[in-house]
Amino acid sequence: MHLDVLDLRNFYYRTQLGRVAQKAIRDQVVSLWRPDKGQTVVGFGFAAPLLRPYLEPSRRVIGLMPAPQGVMPWPAGMENVSVLCEETQWPIETGMVDRLVLLHGLETSEQPTALLEECWRVLGPGGRALVIVPNRSGLWSRSDKTPFGYGRPYSMSQLDAQLRRHNFVAERQLSALYAPPSSRRFWLRTAPAWERFGHRLSAVMAGGVHMLEVSKQVHAPQRPGLAATVRRPLKVLEGLPKPAAEPA
Repeated sequence: MHLDVLDLRNFYYRTQLGRVAQKAIRDQVVSLWRPDKGQTVVGFGFAAPLLRPYLEPSRRVIGLMPAPQGVMPWPAGMENVSVLCEETQWPIETGMVDRLVLLHGLETSEQPTALLEECWRVLGPGGRALVIVPNRSGLWSRSDKTPFGYGRPYSMSQLDAQLRRHNFVAERQLSALYAPPSSRRFWLRTAPAWERFGHRLSAVMAGGVHMLEVSKQVHAPQRPGLAATVRRPLKVLEGLPKPAAEPA
């Protein structure tokens, strides 16, 4: 089930814990994808908190919000780029997206297969998608005080297998949200330090979210070669009488 857009907005923009989570995840996104000119960047679910660095340099930024969740105007004080859409029918032409971010989209989807097929459709050849889901082994998925406590949490191997089944190629794995999901002042103040420690010790520390970057690789169709020609002879001699042995 999708969360309500007002609950998501209030968490990310009106609570200290939400702002800490927003910064931790967005810093990872920007370190992975530097804002670049001429690109079309799309977010699905509630990815708006991660897209602001891309507003100015990108050719186009679109925030897709599914109908069961609801939509809000975004960004504040600027021309709106948010769009209400059906979960599996996006108002985007095929192959037009260079960068795609999913946040609070896959784990709450009732049609994950159809959703990933739509992701594949809109991505251009060589395009990249970043799928962000709650880590089933992390603390954030065990608390319903944050949006990461809803929907289906994943292990990295589960997420990787699901995306590979839809022909995506895994590129890089990241994690974020190493601080506990607590609103206490100590944890909020030390959250940046926990993020730094977590990135260095990711082999022994579990982040609150998994982040898997995948690409869309489209192979050029192979032209028929000699083997195909041999299997399909021209048959130019068809219709000619076959030679027969003359009587002695």
